[in-house]
Amino acid sequence: MRTIAAFADTVSVILAAPDPQACSRIYRKALAAFDVDSFAVGEVDLSALERTVFYAIGWPDSWRKFYVEAGLVHRDPVVEGLRHRPAPFTWSELRKDRKLSVLGTEGLQILYDHGWTEGLAVQIPRGNLRFGLIGLACRRKAFNATEKSLLTMLSLCFHERLRNLAPKHGFALPPLGLTKREIDCLRLIARGATDRAVAKKLGISPSTAHEHFETAKKKLKASTRAEAIALAVSLAIVAP
Repeated sequence: MRTIAAFADTVSVILAAPDPQACSRIYRKALAAFDVDSFAVGEVDLSALERTVFYAIGWPDSWRKFYVEAGLVHRDPVVEGLRHRPAPFTWSELRKDRKLSVLGTEGLQILYDHGWTEGLAVQIPRGNLRFGLIGLACRRKAFNATEKSLLTMLSLCFHERLRNLAPKHGFALPPLGLTKREIDCLRLIARGATDRAVAKKLGISPSTAHEHFETAKKKLKASTRAEAIALAVSLAIVAP
């Protein structure tokens, strides 16, 4: 894995993975060479953290449950670090720059208390405070420059592949609490379907189709149908 040829082969296999599960297995195996045992991949909107979408989660079940139920996205130090870090950053770098809020510092301590000692965040700026994000966690000391660079490139490829697969195969967690019916309506209307056409396709009434879309729009915190569709595309809920 640490040779350039092996690294290139891993990238190629990730980009050819047929589904998120296969893609995640390949990525996890690659991360093991760096003693990284946990990851999460998705999209974050700093203007509305409720829009956070997870394409894949490689966390222990106990941490996943705790993160979701405790609403830790609102005090996640990695998410907070996106505001002032233009390039990939480690937890050590976050701790040293002393820019974290009280909540962010508390979140970092929670990670340490769980047993993780270092992590890496790789961000993909989307504009308007939106970011693609890959977060890694491990129980080892700091990454060297070469490891950080290789993990960044590997993670960017992984994120790109998952983002392409998500509209067809779904997500690690239902995005924004959207139901399958709400997502189906979003996708059909994004393709130009009317409420009546959506109703016929899904076997529901036009009023129910309209209600599903309006609920999805509300969850996306969108003001108009056009904005809801744009956000859904941005988060890969709907394929572009």
